[in-house]
Amino acid sequence: MPSPAFFSPDPSNSGYISTDMISIFNYLDYREFLRDYYADAKQNKPFFSYRFIGNRVGMDSSYVIKVLQGNLHISVKKISLFLKLLELSGPEAEYFETLVHFGRAKSESQRKLYFDRLFSFSSVRAQRLEPQQYEFFQKWYYSTVWAIINCIPFDGDFHALSQKCMPPISVTEAKRAVQLLEKIGLIAKDADGKYRTTGQNLTTGWKWLSQAIESNQRDFIRLAVESIERFPKEQRDISSITMGIDEKILPEIREHIRMFRSSLINIVNSSGGTGRVYQLNVQFFPLSTDLRKQQ
Repeated sequence: MPSPAFFSPDPSNSGYISTDMISIFNYLDYREFLRDYYADAKQNKPFFSYRFIGNRVGMDSSYVIKVLQGNLHISVKKISLFLKLLELSGPEAEYFETLVHFGRAKSESQRKLYFDRLFSFSSVRAQRLEPQQYEFFQKWYYSTVWAIINCIPFDGDFHALSQKCMPPISVTEAKRAVQLLEKIGLIAKDADGKYRTTGQNLTTGWKWLSQAIESNQRDFIRLAVESIERFPKEQRDISSITMGIDEKILPEIREHIRMFRSSLINIVNSSGGTGRVYQLNVQFFPLSTDLRKQQ
């Protein structure tokens, strides 16, 4: 059982809140961790204020508020001061520092680098998902091979399997995909020695998987761009709409997109067979700033 939180009666003492109560390893956003940490500390000790934090880490209290609100980041130079404030050391300190770098990362390559470092912590792996499940979303062709085997049972010809993917993958990549799919229970050998899908699915709602899926989605968006040159118009459908909208209807639009996806799945499931693997991407994103704020 976790030990109770300890608070020092003296604000100058560094003992603010026990990290047993809030585990840093449960977070993918360091600012969310700071918000929860602050809320718990504030409940027990009124002196634990934004100004108090600011004095400890050399920040203006208004800046601290914006950090906790998720609007600003702390600088790399301030990490050591926050570690002292939060009483983090060892793996917890390393994890917090990596979280800050992950949050500040500007490029996809940097985000992936720090995300992989976060996932390497044993405390994260133990609480989250199997490494193979995370790996499933690292390569576009893993889900493609899964879908191919769902259409046609796999007889062990890796060269033929690799050439069924578009674009084709290597034999080594095909072998790696089959090994992974078998490990995580998405395919299995039947009595005649052929691989078939098992009917199991991976959930994608959890935040760690969601981050892994972002990388996967970028691959599929890249393949969509390449498909313009790779396939004739008769084998693809690419269209776009540019429109001005009131952001109040965003939830309604998202719901219509969800219903559209669901209706397509129903059509596919009721078609009675499959002969080719297709990818459907749906992108909906802003192309301007909030124009009303500039009036």
